[in-house]
Amino acid sequence: MIDTHAHLNEVEDIHRAILRAKDVGLKGIVAVGMDLLSNQKTLHLASQFPEMVHPAIGYHPWSISQDTIEENLRFIEENLVSCIALGEVGIDYKVKVKKPLQWKVFSKLLSIALRCDRPVIIHSRFSHERTHQMVKDAGIQKGVFHWYSGPLEILEKIIDHGYYVSATPALAYSPPHQAAMRSAPLERILVETDSPVEYQGRISEPADLMITVEELSRLKGIDLGETKRVTTANAKHFFGI
Repeated sequence: MIDTHAHLNEVEDIHRAILRAKDVGLKGIVAVGMDLLSNQKTLHLASQFPEMVHPAIGYHPWSISQDTIEENLRFIEENLVSCIALGEVGIDYKVKVKKPLQWKVFSKLLSIALRCDRPVIIHSRFSHERTHQMVKDAGIQKGVFHWYSGPLEILEKIIDHGYYVSATPALAYSPPHQAAMRSAPLERILVETDSPVEYQGRISEPADLMITVEELSRLKGIDLGETKRVTTANAKHFFGI
């Protein structure tokens, strides 16, 4: 199995977390960045654990500020070729960063991904329609809409355009997330933890990918082994692992 989205730079005791991940059957973790510092840490972790950690660097909408845009974009432009994906990037209508600035930054990031021929890990909280439209218009071939819990009519467009969505441990309790994953074909779902996000008061780690896979298997009524096999194949194809 592959955890396709974890903020490993924020995980405490990374050595023990990776050991526990291996113990439950993980063969890889996609470590994502959000800003310059986390991107640098992510690249360091990938060099520290090359057999396990696959780096993705990004500029999260929560991290956008006018005075840090250029240095973040420059770092990503210079280092994305050594990563397996661009991410985490996107749009978030719940943060105070003005929408036009988010759109401008996201557009520039998508252009970098296109030039470097890298898949994109997309954050789209309360912005599903705009985010999907921008990804499609930019000509991105491979995109995954992280922790998708949005409208089913937009999910249908996402799937129609060849993109993926990802499932998290929130499948255990989130009706919108459950509805989305129930509707999406298994062949277009990646599994992740978004570690170290808290789920119902518990801090997650990559080993909790088992929760995601078990909940997805239950929701779909599919054998657990088959769910693991298909979602792992999806991740390998999407990221070129």
